[in-house]
Amino acid sequence: MRRLTKAERRLWNAFPTGQTVELGPFKIGRPRTAGANAPTDGHTWGPERSIRAEVIAQLLLGARDTGTGSVPAVRLRGARITGRLAIVGGTIPYELNLIGCHLDEPIRFTGSTTRTVRLTDCHLPGLSGGGMRVAGHLSLSGSIVTGTVGLSRSQFESGLWLGGTKVTADDDEGWALYANAVVVDSGTYMRNADFTGAIGLVGARLNGGLFLDGATLRNPGKQALVADNMTVEDTMRCTDGFLASGCVRLRGARINGTLSLDGIIRSPDTRYALHASHMELRELYLKPAEPIEGVVTLAHTTLGTLHDNPDTWPEKLRLNGLTYDRLRGSGVTRRIDWVTRDPEGFRPQPYEQLAAWFLSDGNDALARRTQLAKLRARRQTQGLGSRAWGRLLDVAVGYGYRPWLAGMWFTLLLAIGTVVFAINSPRALKPTESPDFNAFAYTFDLLLPIPAFGQRELFDPGGWTQWLAYGLIVSGWILATALIAGATRILRPQ
Repeated sequence: MRRLTKAERRLWNAFPTGQTVELGPFKIGRPRTAGANAPTDGHTWGPERSIRAEVIAQLLLGARDTGTGSVPAVRLRGARITGRLAIVGGTIPYELNLIGCHLDEPIRFTGSTTRTVRLTDCHLPGLSGGGMRVAGHLSLSGSIVTGTVGLSRSQFESGLWLGGTKVTADDDEGWALYANAVVVDSGTYMRNADFTGAIGLVGARLNGGLFLDGATLRNPGKQALVADNMTVEDTMRCTDGFLASGCVRLRGARINGTLSLDGIIRSPDTRYALHASHMELRELYLKPAEPIEGVVTLAHTTLGTLHDNPDTWPEKLRLNGLTYDRLRGSGVTRRIDWVTRDPEGFRPQPYEQLAAWFLSDGNDALARRTQLAKLRARRQTQGLGSRAWGRLLDVAVGYGYRPWLAGMWFTLLLAIGTVVFAINSPRALKPTESPDFNAFAYTFDLLLPIPAFGQRELFDPGGWTQWLAYGLIVSGWILATALIAGATRILRPQ
């Protein structure tokens, strides 16, 4: 290693006690946007503010005698790091803390075992930390990263902090954060972060929750968040101004707590805007600030309680296979419209699930209404004959869920027949043996498949009233058949 410069000598001497070496003014303001405090002119800083990356690497790997009675650490403020800081597969027993620094080249800690690494309010062109083992946490809070942050298969004992971090992907794959199979034994914080490119958390295990409050994810027409088969303990929050331009994909994820989404998702150019199928979660708050732009799927997801709002239901919503224990929120009577939004057409399971929930909630009327809506929707998928018979059942008895319709039709036909036959009495077939004619009883007999008063066999209508009689007989059989078909639906278990 070349002879140390004055700035490097200061860091070398401060290392054993862990004192912070400040090489230039750095004022931390209250950031309004991600990365607002990170330096933008660090590439212009001269030798008085520059430290070679190899010097830092030597210190972290134990080149300096530390003595006893203190906690050694590399702590730098307002410095420019020249060259590449690369420690691959090494063991780093000391903490690295850079504040307001500019790094000329990406950091590489692939496969290393380290203590806490803090790169706060820094400017760097990327970080490669695949397979890291961090006995502490990694923080990029407030930093600007102009390249991919790669953390796949890494482990963090006390958290991953990217609050207020601005990351812009520069690779062909478009990954801003690539952290598949990462394990975080404390919280994963990305509050108010800004990502241009995709976030990859496939197979990740986040034991302290995932917090994306106020975060912005930009990858229009592609995947903004890919978190298939991710496991989150406690909670996942996409709230307080969360914005995703691109698909939020959570297929197969398991959240042992609550998923809260009250931000904005816009992805009309991808197959799904929110892909939340085959998930398992205890509670889902799906109350976006505006209706999600694009298709939403909750297909084959299992959840305990769903909280939502009919004012922000997506226009295209796949619910086939979704099961839930409770539905909460306004618009209970509008739930039938909720299950009719599948862009691929009719699916019976969402209706059956909703009807079962209505029954468990003690709302039998809405359960019957849901079953009726299911049969009406299914009718549109059937052939001409089945559609005709289904429409007849619907008009006559509401597929059995509105049996009072049959009574209404029967009463109407009975009234018409009574009036007509009272004015145009049929002739008696056996005048000497026939009883007095009764228009009401005669019409009643015509409508019943089995005569009750014996009038139908003793009198014969003439002229156009004969056609009315035939019509009443046929109508009576249709009503009886419809009632029998409907009764099977009423009496069967839901």
